[in-house]
Amino acid sequence: MASRAGTVAQPQDLVDITALLDAYYDVAPDLSDPGQRVVFGTSGHRGSSLKASFNEQHIVAITQAIVEYRAAQGVTGPLFLAKDTHALSEPAQNSALEVLAANGVQVLVDARHGYTPTPALSHAILTYNRKAAPGAPQADGIVVTPSHNPPGDGGFKYNPPHGGPADSDATGWIANRANELLENGLRGVSRISLADAQAADTTGKFDFLSSYVDDLPSVLNLDAIRNAGVRIGADPMGGASVDYWGEIAERHHLDLTVVNPTVDPQWAFMTLDWDEKIRMDCSSPSAMASLIQRMSDAAASGQPAFDVATGNDADADRHGIVTPDGGLMNPNHYLAVAIDYLYRNRSGWNPASVVGKTLVSSSIIDRVAESLGRKLVEVPVGFKWFVPGLLSGEGAFGGEESAGASFNKLDGSVWTTDKDGILLALLASEITAVTGQSPSQLYKGLTDQFGAPVYARIDAAATREQKAKLGKLSAADVPATELAGETITAKLTEAPGNGAPIGGLKVVTENAWFAARPSGTEDVYKIYAESFKGEEHLKQVQAEAKALVDSVIA
Repeated sequence: MASRAGTVAQPQDLVDITALLDAYYDVAPDLSDPGQRVVFGTSGHRGSSLKASFNEQHIVAITQAIVEYRAAQGVTGPLFLAKDTHALSEPAQNSALEVLAANGVQVLVDARHGYTPTPALSHAILTYNRKAAPGAPQADGIVVTPSHNPPGDGGFKYNPPHGGPADSDATGWIANRANELLENGLRGVSRISLADAQAADTTGKFDFLSSYVDDLPSVLNLDAIRNAGVRIGADPMGGASVDYWGEIAERHHLDLTVVNPTVDPQWAFMTLDWDEKIRMDCSSPSAMASLIQRMSDAAASGQPAFDVATGNDADADRHGIVTPDGGLMNPNHYLAVAIDYLYRNRSGWNPASVVGKTLVSSSIIDRVAESLGRKLVEVPVGFKWFVPGLLSGEGAFGGEESAGASFNKLDGSVWTTDKDGILLALLASEITAVTGQSPSQLYKGLTDQFGAPVYARIDAAATREQKAKLGKLSAADVPATELAGETITAKLTEAPGNGAPIGGLKVVTENAWFAARPSGTEDVYKIYAESFKGEEHLKQVQAEAKALVDSVIA
């Protein structure tokens, strides 16, 4: 833990916005450097203009590639175009609009000239396509966001007509074509001026906020929250949900306070994350220190500030839940509570709908699903794997360990197919209203029933070659038969829920597991581990996991 983690950022921590924006337009990527090429991870292309990894040339090339991809797929409806509050998001949105308009693509941008959370974009795509006549052109979207990444970063993500993150086939094609366009000096990119693009007949407006906020009663029991008088504190953390929370309070008559409505591209008000960087990670105790402290101080005085307090990252696809009795909840703990509550309180859902989780999420979810009589479907990391189930209702809930989840409407139909931090934050208030207990109190009840797991993630150094080897492991490459004193019951390189490669290794015993995956952006691999036998056993699992992985990728 760095010495200044959890303290308010100082001037030396702040990004130079002028330099950042100048670099966006002035710096050209060196394509001989892999770090300056277009690369789509689990959440789009990300980088910084100051590192020549997110610049104007990248965005116009990616946008042209998306134009060609959607045309090849027969997608001819409107493209919803949204942005978050990062400094690079507006210029990137403008660059994209110049290319889209030049190609004659119908584009819908925010009618309020504001910011749009990722879930609101997903909701807009799905709502449009649901209302369209059979065989009518389908809509898709682009959201310009690097999610919770630092203020100097930018991100660019494509959502096809299913409303969720594009799959690897799509992103692979788009990235390859974008790099080809960059290598050819952007020949093949059509583009007009921003003024002409904004005035184009193909450029229109859409009220993302009203479409999303007004539809919330179809997915949440807001009456219960209102009638119980649950006091909610919502911290947008300087992100795209900033105007949404105030409208949610007003339109649905909730006792909801927007804790911090400030939008600042430097995020000077933020407390530093564990590594002394500004990062809008609502699952991090360091990044959420201000809200946690406010709740703690009020609770100590005997008058809690709020019954539930929540945080969202910059594009509001992640959630952080703070309770008076438990502080900031571990994302895995809240997922377990949400699953247990929802499958007991959503009579309109498909009675055979499964529980979806990523393979690095806590095993207490497995035990909760079994107690509910629901099948568990374990998929690789990446929310895209939950899209088919959410669309069909066969997988009414999908969640991942990094505080991202979504679930279906009260009638079992699809709400969003991308992560929805606003939804999960409001669910905490519904849970409190209906059960009379906080989510952290309910988690204590689950641990009394199923045991209390200890979970952690660590990073270990690895070269690019070693990371590539880890990503291609097979179970036969792992000779070990025991882990931390227990017999290994499974060695997984494919997700048991859908057979898709996990890009790494998961090893399971009766009371513990670990998973190792290469980082897509750093020279490290990540070890996720969990034990139902306590902290010391977890440390043993971590140590043996690192030794095991190092031995097979050496």
